[in-house]
Formats: sequence, structure tokens, C-alpha cells
Amino acid sequence: MTMPRWTRARLGMVPAAALALCVAGCGTQHVGDAADGNGSGRPTPPAAATPSAQVDFPCPGETPKSAAPSPSSTAPPTDHYAENHGFLVPIELHGQNRCDGLAVVAKVKKVLEPLRRRGDFDPDKAHTALTGLGYSAGKVRAYQNGSTGVGFLIDIGAAPWCVEGTMDSATTKADAFAGYPDGTGCEPAKGGH
Repeated sequence: MTMPRWTRARLGMVPAAALALCVAGCGTQHVGDAADGNGSGRPTPPAAATPSAQVDFPCPGETPKSAAPSPSSTAPPTDHYAENHGFLVPIELHGQNRCDGLAVVAKVKKVLEPLRRRGDFDPDKAHTALTGLGYSAGKVRAYQNGSTGVGFLIDIGAAPWCVEGTMDSATTKADAFAGYPDGTGCEPAKGGH
């Protein structure tokens, strides 16, 4: 059986191409070259980008807290409640934003405390007191929280972004945070995973 001429030519090209690759090599680095400075012949891997850790520092007027050991568990959670509801956990503030948030919280508590001491749990009066701090009326929401309580949410729009809390006969509580994962502004998402 005879092969066409062009097939024989192609078959001859394969060994010639392989020989050319062997002679030329695949690079200019040879085994034993000091690619990483220690003569291993392996190139140095690129440095991994590490995110900078957010540092918290004592804010003005804040008393240092003792670091209580946090319980750690190596066992996996038996259910996925925390994982599936993580979108409802507010994003914490760090660094100077945390200090700014604590300052806003102090102002909010100061303006609401006279209402609480008088037992005045009218959401409209709480709204008026909060807008008196300079926040836009459309960005402050105050609502009835039980028979003797008021809840509130302030969308500041800049760091510390959001302040949320309650006022009742026992205390005024407020917390500054940076929104919610997957949420819009200071409102958590309606669903998540």
C-alpha cells in the first residue's frame, strides 16, 4: 500500500518539531539556577495579598475593656441557623468609624433620656428629638415598641451610617453600625441564605 506524498511529509514533520523543542528548551532557566536565591531551581511564588486587619483603639471617653476569653468550639454547628441568618447581623464599625459611632450614640441617648425619665414614649416626640440633632426627617424613623417603648432607626448616610435602638421605662439603648450584609442602607435584606 502506498501513502500519498503529503501524508508522508506530515509524518516526518512531527519528529522534526519534537527535536526542535528539545533543542530550544522551554525557557532560559535551568535546573540549579538560583531562581529564589537558594538554588532550589523553583521560581519564587508571588506574595499572597493579605487584607489589612482593622484595628480598634480606645475611643475618647471609653474605658478599656478586659478581653474575656471567647468560647471556641471545633465541632461544626448542628444546625445552620447562624449561617442562614447572617444577613440579619449588622456590620460592625472599626477604627475611627467606631469612635464616631460611639459619639453619635452618646448624643442620641442624651437627647432621648429626658423623654424616657418622664415616661414619654410617643414616637412622634422621639422623632422630633432625633431630628433636632440635625438628621433629616426622612432619614429618621421612630415607632411604637410595646406599650411603654419606642424603637428608632437613623440612616445617617455617612460613617457611622446607621444608628438603631430602643427607649423604654428601664433604659435607652442605641448602637451604631455600617448597614447589613446584602441589605439596602440601614435596612436588612428581606431574605437570605
